[in-house]
Amino acid sequence: MIKIAPSIVSAPLLTIGSVIKELEIAGADFIHFDIEDGYFVPVMNLGAKMIKDLRHLTNLPFDVHLMMAQPEWIIPVMADYGVDRLSVHYEACPYPRRTLKKICDHGMQAGLAFNPATPIPDLHFCLPYLSFVVLLTTEPEDWSGDYLPSVLEKMRENKSKYKHLEWVVDGGVSSENIHQVWSAGANTVVSGRAVFENNAIKENIIAMKEKCHNN
Repeated sequence: MIKIAPSIVSAPLLTIGSVIKELEIAGADFIHFDIEDGYFVPVMNLGAKMIKDLRHLTNLPFDVHLMMAQPEWIIPVMADYGVDRLSVHYEACPYPRRTLKKICDHGMQAGLAFNPATPIPDLHFCLPYLSFVVLLTTEPEDWSGDYLPSVLEKMRENKSKYKHLEWVVDGGVSSENIHQVWSAGANTVVSGRAVFENNAIKENIIAMKEKCHNN
């Protein structure tokens, strides 16, 4: 069954404590956080302290996507804050194997994220430390950006080569297109606005999962 990782940046932050509980009841599989530096992407939506403050509210795994240049310095901080899964951008890591190893050495699962225009390189040299791949299907932090289904071809082309890896799709995924994403091979979907739309978290998550398994 496909897993849903609601992106907390789209949640109503004034009631974030109750939102976390509602996500848990609704069947979310992870809680997803984007942490930006204002340089790699020109926004800074959430601070890392929110991860620390929310950790005690749920046992759901915390899935953090570092959208920042030179992310190595924050890896120990993320581990201290209770993060379970941490992805870094291939474009931001000149030595990805070393960065992924550092994530694993701090007790977290390690992932590599790829912007829409970035082709997936040979990943075999990273496999000892790599657990999942994140494919962005919108341009990073472009709230008006279109969902880009052509990105899914990268997953179709590479999934059979790296069968043990988890494939995550992030950006513009809703109940309208999630079946396409799942059919292309995604194991997990990060979704923000589609999960929190109309304050109907449980209904939205159920609808997204059903779309993958009733078609």
